[in-house]
Parts: sequence; structure tokens; C-alpha cells
Amino acid sequence: MKQYATDITFMILTRLDSIKRLENIVAITSNILQHFDTKIYVLEADRYCNGILQKMLDNKIIYEFIEDDDPILYKTKYFNILLKKISTPFVSIWDADAVAENTAIMECMNKLRKGNADIALPYNGVCLDTSDIIRTLYLQKYDIKVLRRNIAKMDKLYDQIMVGTAVLMNREKFVLVGGENEAYYGWGDDDYDRYIRFMNHHMKIFRSKSVLYHLSHPRGENSGFDTDLQQKISKGELYKTQNKIL
Repeated sequence: MKQYATDITFMILTRLDSIKRLENIVAITSNILQHFDTKIYVLEADRYCNGILQKMLDNKIIYEFIEDDDPILYKTKYFNILLKKISTPFVSIWDADAVAENTAIMECMNKLRKGNADIALPYNGVCLDTSDIIRTLYLQKYDIKVLRRNIAKMDKLYDQIMVGTAVLMNREKFVLVGGENEAYYGWGDDDYDRYIRFMNHHMKIFRSKSVLYHLSHPRGENSGFDTDLQQKISKGELYKTQNKIL
């Protein structure tokens, strides 16, 4: 039986730089819709639209394509564009390769609905990369038990505690803290910036105890800092946010 979640919109931004990325977003969205009566908004930004993704997505999903010749995917700008289009009281920034426990998603939703959280993360900060082999097993039936059984065989996606990838928020509170910080251009510290701004505004933060899973895929130019200068700008912006007194 599907869980009620029509009061949240999952915002997913993608640029399909590999077949695995395409397979992943189809799996992620299918899994969410299988378990939740909810809204999903997929925004694809790329040089041209080949129509493949839209054909493969469930017709319940809102799909939009924006032509973008920039090789760097301007994530923060696009999420702010999506935020203005959405009217549900809760929103989620969801990575196109992320799989969370359904119980953890509902736990976060209940915290948000009761006002016990303004931002909620359906994992404990640990995100495990599935590897190609485990990813293939998962894609056969989208069965999260496959991932649970193979936790010991996975490595952390990043060593540090993560605060992004799968985030659920009160929409009004997200707007209040400024939405996404568009000073971050491309891959960077925008997730940490968002989390710290919620902290700086003394918002309520909740974390689930389960882990998050990342379906493996080739790492393209938008999966890391493009240049040393980009990294310095990102770190500098995060430093300003960390030291801002409200």
C-alpha cells in the first residue's frame, strides 16, 4: 500500500552523461512512486533534448527540459528555478542516484508535518556507493533488501558526514533561509552551505538512523571540482556562511 505524500515534491536535477545515469534516475523515480503517492519534478538541463528520458519516466512525473550549452551544471540556479514552480508545503532535493529506506522517508515526513523538523535527512550522514555489481542486482527488482544484505561490501561515497544528496524540507523555511546559494557554481559545498544556514537560523534539524545508498555511475565533469579556482571559490563561500552571525 502506498504511503500518503502528496504534500511534498521531490525535485530531481539531471544531466545524462552516461547510460548508467539514465538507468539510475528511472530506478530512483520508479522506486519512489512504487511506495509513495507523491509528486516528482524532474528537470533535465543539457545541450539538446533527445527525448529518451521523458519517454522512460512514469507519466505521473512532471518533466521539463532546459537547453543549456554550459558544460558545468549550475545546480543551485536550477533548484531555485524549480522551487519557484512548486507549491507543496514540503520539498525535497533528491539526487538522481540516491536510494533511501522508505521508513526513513516517512519518518522525515512525519517530523516535518508535526513541526518537529524544518529540514530532515532520511539517513545518518553515511552514504554507501553500491559498486557496479550490487547496483546491477538492485536494478533487477528495485529491492532495497539487496542493498541491505550487501552493506559490508560497499564503501562510503565520501569519508565525511554528508548533509545533502537526499534532503526533505519545509518549503517556507527553505525560502526563509535563502533557498539555494547561487554563489556555488557547479559541484561544490552547496549542501553544507544549505545545512549551515538552517543551523544559523536556529531551525529544527532531524536525521534518520539508517544509511543512504548511491547507485554507482561513471564520474563526469559535474561530479567534482572542475578547476582549482572553482574549489577555492566554493570553500571561500562556505567559510563566509559558517562565520555569518544573524
